[in-house]
Amino acid sequence: MTQQKRKRCVAFNRGELDAMEYHTKIRELILDGSSQLIQEGLRSGFLFPLVEKHDGSSGRITLPLDACNLSELCEMAKHLPSLNDMELQTLQLMGDDVFVTELDLSSRIIENNSSFSKMITLMGQRYLLPPKSSFLLSDISCMQPLLNCSKTFDVIVIDPPWENKSVKRSNRYNSLSPQQIKRMPVPKLAAPDCLVVTWVTNRQKHLCFVKEELYPSWSVEVIAEWYWVKITNSGEFVFPLDSLHKKPYECLVLGRVKEKTALALRNEAVRTPPVPDQRLIVSVPCALHSHKPPLAEVLKDYIKPGGQCLELFARNLQPGWMSWGNEVLKFQHMDYFIALESGQ
Repeated sequence: MTQQKRKRCVAFNRGELDAMEYHTKIRELILDGSSQLIQEGLRSGFLFPLVEKHDGSSGRITLPLDACNLSELCEMAKHLPSLNDMELQTLQLMGDDVFVTELDLSSRIIENNSSFSKMITLMGQRYLLPPKSSFLLSDISCMQPLLNCSKTFDVIVIDPPWENKSVKRSNRYNSLSPQQIKRMPVPKLAAPDCLVVTWVTNRQKHLCFVKEELYPSWSVEVIAEWYWVKITNSGEFVFPLDSLHKKPYECLVLGRVKEKTALALRNEAVRTPPVPDQRLIVSVPCALHSHKPPLAEVLKDYIKPGGQCLELFARNLQPGWMSWGNEVLKFQHMDYFIALESGQ
């Protein structure tokens, strides 16, 4: 006698229903806007119509086994002797290839003020620093050097390690609860009229938290939602647009720090253009896990000239930007780069 498998009754929870409603609201925008950009990409040669599909896993780079674990290094640095206040200064790199100690990394902002890339060596591993870049390698409990640098920022990009089930299962990186993210010292780091940009997963719970709780607690007013649409080299969505599991897009919530009236009038001469709502960023994702596209180019029109830029929870560096995170050098490892021959 064979036993028949009982079919599970499909029922959606509140979060899934909210996600479907949200998807329905933005679906046409994603489809129409992406189609126009994809067609332009095919015409200009940035995309190539291929018969076979790319699964996004090819070309993945594996770091050597002895590469240092940056987040573990942050933990280790907490047990090193602390520097006194006089020593808590920015460390400017002067040579072309500099050895940096764990104590330097955990207690000081490291700066490459030159117009050329520089190399640093950390625990036997080499990392490439872009020109005019600076960073602090630490976790959320050791952000004081960033606050001590007496600098505020005109744009702050945040890519929080949101809690979700797949992260808990994979143990790939440490996640933070919404309340921990809320305690980030963004108000102390933000200049007047600062543009705050937060990457949000497709969970409606996280999106609502950013718009209704996180930004108000930081005195940030929501001004726009943008979408990063992920496509293949041949111009197809990386996942079916209407997939119930994974969507081929992620959301960014943009906001401005609210200004006092007198300050707003004083800054009227340096006003930037208003940030448009529902803008699309369409690109082929990097093979590196969860590596977001750089936003410097698409944000530059909405930042005052010479504005200071900061990325929180960064895992790579950008020219002209300050970066912070417990894996801030991860994708600066030399094994991720290819040296060009002279004359190229």
